[in-house]
Amino acid sequence: MRLYHNPRCSKSRQALALLLERDLEFDDYRYLEHGIAEEDFELLLGMTGIVRPQEIDKSIQFDPNNKPQLRKLLQDNPKALQRPILIKDGRAVIGRPPENILDLLD
Repeated sequence: MRLYHNPRCSKSRQALALLLERDLEFDDYRYLEHGIAEEDFELLLGMTGIVRPQEIDKSIQFDPNNKPQLRKLLQDNPKALQRPILIKDGRAVIGRPPENILDLLD
């Protein structure tokens, strides 16, 4: 289980707290430091709303349905990745609100 986490984001910290409260083992993945894990791209690129438009320079144009273009955008600008995201057993959920991550824990 991997949590894409930005410690400066309150929603991300809340999602982290939910996992810690349940004493679950997971990878606290700091994607701003490490980039997006190669093995997660296919799953993430299939998600709706995976990009934070407010984190992208207005001059950058992209088609959210064009996976190669979206992949390049997120590789070049990991800050544009929505957060937090929990990945477990080939499924992923955006933690907005943070309680959404609980859907993968059942």
